[in-house]
Amino acid sequence: MAKERWASRVGLVLAMAGNAVGLGNFLRFPAQAAKNGGGAFLIPYLVALVVLGLPLIWVEWAMGRFGGQKGHHSTPGIFQSFSKNPLWKYFGVMGLWSCLVIAAFYLYIETWTLAYAGYSLVGGFTGEKATNPGEFFGSLTGERDYHLFAFSWWGMILFMLCISLNVYILSRGLAKGIEIVSKIGMPLLIIFAAILAVRGIFITPDPDDPQGAVQPALDGLNFIWEPRFESLKDPSVWLAAAGQIFFTLSIGMGSIHCYASYLRETDDVALTGATAGWTNEFCEVILGGTILIPIAVAYLGLPEVVNRTEGGSGFSLGFMVFPTLFNKWGAFAPVAGFMWFGLLFFAAITSSLAMGQPLMGFLQEEFGLNRDKAALAFGLCLLPLALPVALMHGNTFFDEFDFWAGTFMLVVFALGEAILFAWVFGMDLGWKEMTNGAELAIPRIFFFIIKYVTPVFLLVILLGFTFLPKSGWNAYVEAFTNGTPAPAWEWSGDGMIGKLLHVDVEETRESKLKNFQSKLTNVALNATDREKRVADLNKRIADLDTQSNLRDYERDAKKLTLNAERKGLIDAGKLTPSQRDARTQELIAERRLAEEFYERLPMWRDLDRLVMVGAYAFFSILVFVAWRKRASKGHSP
Repeated sequence: MAKERWASRVGLVLAMAGNAVGLGNFLRFPAQAAKNGGGAFLIPYLVALVVLGLPLIWVEWAMGRFGGQKGHHSTPGIFQSFSKNPLWKYFGVMGLWSCLVIAAFYLYIETWTLAYAGYSLVGGFTGEKATNPGEFFGSLTGERDYHLFAFSWWGMILFMLCISLNVYILSRGLAKGIEIVSKIGMPLLIIFAAILAVRGIFITPDPDDPQGAVQPALDGLNFIWEPRFESLKDPSVWLAAAGQIFFTLSIGMGSIHCYASYLRETDDVALTGATAGWTNEFCEVILGGTILIPIAVAYLGLPEVVNRTEGGSGFSLGFMVFPTLFNKWGAFAPVAGFMWFGLLFFAAITSSLAMGQPLMGFLQEEFGLNRDKAALAFGLCLLPLALPVALMHGNTFFDEFDFWAGTFMLVVFALGEAILFAWVFGMDLGWKEMTNGAELAIPRIFFFIIKYVTPVFLLVILLGFTFLPKSGWNAYVEAFTNGTPAPAWEWSGDGMIGKLLHVDVEETRESKLKNFQSKLTNVALNATDREKRVADLNKRIADLDTQSNLRDYERDAKKLTLNAERKGLIDAGKLTPSQRDARTQELIAERRLAEEFYERLPMWRDLDRLVMVGAYAFFSILVFVAWRKRASKGHSP
């Protein structure tokens, strides 16, 4: 098999940046920053970048280039080249596994961006007969509330088209496939983002246009970046910052190792790796932080955006709201919608290609497949995981793949590679490999950061995510420092143990059923009790004005929620007896569906986990067979 190389350094940097720049830059980062201290979030974010992001970027580039010189282009072989212990190659299997599992759900989101971009361009979300984005999403995915299975013919066709497009590009090779897409996609992504950011930041209310903006877009920018330094006392903010660094730089999943393995022995990894990282940070902090939240605040108002980003995700805004907001841009609306979803598509496809290449490299180097056959094999390996994602509710395979492969295991993998590089291989040899051919003088302090700080930081993050309590770590820190009793220990549904025990499912189930009961109660209330409830809500709304610890936008966001509850009470009181009976039966039927859904969900999630374990076992067997073949031919590992 001929040795593949990158055609140009620019192409390599853009491909690496494209691998890092993904949907999280534009949908997740702004919401995370807004939720976790605004401008103050940049402090733990930059700390995580220095002690985790840059060190791991350089480590993965150096490991990839070193392994590539020994003929390895995937993490099992690359990891094995750093140690004589044969178990390291099976730990390296995680690099193949995570790329495949993440690609299974990431390509599904990529399909959404493609569909939304095309539909925006033809004006589907504009005009008198504009399609509601939520309805469009439902028709695209076939997903319905509290139904385990989902199916959409045209959505599935687009999904298969998206997978086929990725397979075709991968079959073209590095220079003629991935590099060309990156050279086209990354500049277009930046241009589209810059146009939307500049157009959006100048949005201001117009008294002559009551249907236009309700607030200046700069209020949204201020919401993101106004520092709330008290948040820095909360350990969860630091964990969120570290998690965002993993999301944004695509570290801990084997794709950087693979791309770097096609470098020559003395090709620079220091400056090139840092440049790819800086490009990603520009796209995330400057562009990502200037589009989603400011435009949404301008047209929805800050309280509404605060409520919609409370969970730390901008998905709802990006897919369910943005298409209609662009309608206020007149004739430019279809183009603006196309640019928004187009840049998300380019962000997605450059990342998904980086997930496919490690598996391609493994199949080529270990089993002698040519690029066409390796690309087809990648597609066939992907289907058993991707089809359940597309055919079932997002709370099943999609969420499980996202948490285990796309979040938790990234930290596990990064901790393992940090130990392998700095302690098993040895930091002296590792530093020599990192600085070989370097065109950037890496400060010597990073020698000690990589050896000591990075592994400890990763271990703390791993323990924090594993043993996460329901009340959050901050409650226990405050109890320790203030000498007050700590809260009773309960597992959080967001932590690893909580996930294993399906605590998150039970928490959601309780919340949903409580909401149904509240709606049923509202419908059944008599006039006197209804008036009392409305009066109580009015008092709670008025009391918010006396709470000096709340910022204005936080107070308004809480008022928005309470006003919505009050409106529901008042509307329920306007129902006729027959309408009340019909609404009651409708709510009872929906509640029964919800109960059945959450009762069955843990079983499906356990099945998801068996599928993931099976995928890991499958790749481990392939690695075992490959190394037996190497040994039989007298090749070194």
